[in-house]
Amino acid sequence: MIKTFIRTSLSRKAGASSLLALSLLACTETKPKNLPAPMAPIANEEAREPNQYTELKWSDEFDTGALDQSKWVYEQGASGWGNNELQNYTNSTENVFTEGGNLVIRAKKEAGTNAYTSGRIITKGKQNFQFGRLDVRAKVPKGKGVWPAIWMLGSDIDQNNWPVCGEIDIMELRGSKPRELLSTMHFGTSSANHIYKGTTEQLSYDLSNDFHVFSVVRSKNLIRFYLDGREYYRFTDSDASPYPFNNPFFVILNVAVGGNFDGNPDGTASFPQQMQVDYVRFYQYK
Repeated sequence: MIKTFIRTSLSRKAGASSLLALSLLACTETKPKNLPAPMAPIANEEAREPNQYTELKWSDEFDTGALDQSKWVYEQGASGWGNNELQNYTNSTENVFTEGGNLVIRAKKEAGTNAYTSGRIITKGKQNFQFGRLDVRAKVPKGKGVWPAIWMLGSDIDQNNWPVCGEIDIMELRGSKPRELLSTMHFGTSSANHIYKGTTEQLSYDLSNDFHVFSVVRSKNLIRFYLDGREYYRFTDSDASPYPFNNPFFVILNVAVGGNFDGNPDGTASFPQQMQVDYVRFYQYK
């Protein structure tokens, strides 16, 4: 509340009416005008335990016989994707298909030197995700130069280019090191000011041997990462400046081949290699 106070010296001879008038003037309120309304809380911005997120808001069980293009978009091309990768992403059913209730993203070696095809699908323009728990149950491939990933990008990427929009790498795997799970956050003020921070979780088992549930729980100023329900990393607004991770993001599933992350295949990995995804589910609490 803003108040304007008027100080004055009064003669002892001033009348009672003068004192009253000045007294009222001294307490006159100046009311602020046209202030914006308080921001309403965003659904699920409060952090809760993972098992409290019980309301299924969006999912794909991959049991419809073909990729549901009302939920996913194919990203295609062979530009190297900023990491000197070798694959050409296609929309071919040789590279992306459903089988036995699973999504399959298959990387294939084609005729020619270092010629590969693979798949990359995204929910951009179909579904954005903000606060809540995202679960992806998947079985990953392995082998030198094979690079499966489950990750997210800020939905405002067309207005705020990477890394300003933010990137959340839920799961990345160097195919040559299938007992290492990498989760990384990317941010910054420009491509020249790219900052990243994350963790490499050392495991006692080979991730490619079975299906696992990779989860991220996003709350206001807090992101928590889980493998099969076990938390192994958390990231807060004190870890990033600027912090774009309260914004809506979209999901990306892909298998890359070669490039800067794990190097190019050296003949020790047999192709095709594939990532199987049982489901993608997004939950919130009431």
